[in-house]
Amino acid sequence: MPRFRLTTYLRDTFGVEDPRSFLLCGMDEVGRGSYAGPLVAAAVVLPPRFRHPLLRDSKLLTARQREAVDVVIRRRAVSWVVAEISAADINSRGLGWANVEIFRRLVDLVDADGYCCDGRLRINATRTVHCLVKGDNLVPAISAASIVAKVHRDAIMRTMHDDAPHYNWASNKGYGAREHRDAILSHGPHPQHRTVFIDGLMQLDLAIEVAAASR
Repeated sequence: MPRFRLTTYLRDTFGVEDPRSFLLCGMDEVGRGSYAGPLVAAAVVLPPRFRHPLLRDSKLLTARQREAVDVVIRRRAVSWVVAEISAADINSRGLGWANVEIFRRLVDLVDADGYCCDGRLRINATRTVHCLVKGDNLVPAISAASIVAKVHRDAIMRTMHDDAPHYNWASNKGYGAREHRDAILSHGPHPQHRTVFIDGLMQLDLAIEVAAASR
């Protein structure tokens, strides 16, 4: 498989003659698989030839590294913006809707020469969005967006933790860690929980109880 080159990607995807002056908006989301809290996405336009030794997919960085790079990105980016879709809206309209809608909103908030995001989605936005699988580790602007979104969402989950500390959201960030699942089964769901995951968890627990009782 040929090595990914950003200049080639820009020429082939956006028809760019001079990639050095092309302002690309990279977008990425975090929290799609979380049991609780909002879906968060960021859009970032980096200046031409922007470099940072830690600029990569946010999942490959420690929390301290992400926070350090986040400061640099926010300071040096041509533009950046963060969007959120609440757990209530996800419960009402679905996670699939939320995952597309959040990128639609970002496109309307950022002016750029082209737009790309991580993943394999069909985004019917006001401007064309190109989706690239593993783009968060290939395109610097998408990597930057993944970092900004992750730092922003982690801060939200730490704040939410104070309202319901038994779920330990400060540590698990709302994902399905064992302690989080056990707390849901012990204390019941919180308004910040997503029913698509919680209903499945409750049904699984009930099935386990029924199986155990029938032995």
